[in-house]
Amino acid sequence: MKVSVYSREEAEKMIADGVFPKNTAVISFYDPKIKHIDSEYDCLDYYGYADEVFYSELDDLDIGYLTRKGNTYDAYFPEVDELAEYIYYVYGKGMDIICQCEYGQSRSAGCAAAILQHFYGTGIDIFVDYRRYPNQVVYHKVFDALNRFAENNK
Repeated sequence: MKVSVYSREEAEKMIADGVFPKNTAVISFYDPKIKHIDSEYDCLDYYGYADEVFYSELDDLDIGYLTRKGNTYDAYFPEVDELAEYIYYVYGKGMDIICQCEYGQSRSAGCAAAILQHFYGTGIDIFVDYRRYPNQVVYHKVFDALNRFAENNK
């Protein structure tokens, strides 16, 4: 399974250019806060391009900002267990995964790193990529959820 990280702009360009990869699932993170600025903003529509899509409306918050935004570690990213099930589902189908967020740097990078670490032990490759700033809360939430799913489905 190939795991890639893309920004919204890069994903839109692949779609517009007609070069979206086949046999690919997408994990798409989008920003709830942008809706307050731009009422037209919504998640990227992968219909007809990606074989499977998991959407997550998730603020890009690190551990220091969770409480400032009225959130807790346990309450942040409530659908992470569903995401772990989805990842195992597409992994079982032999699909590649694109992790996408607005800039392709934080949430998507943290998610991709967790997937790579869980399945291949290579998550560090994302952390050492100078173009990325993996969201560590997303990384830990996804990594822990994947481990729980694996443990519960032995």
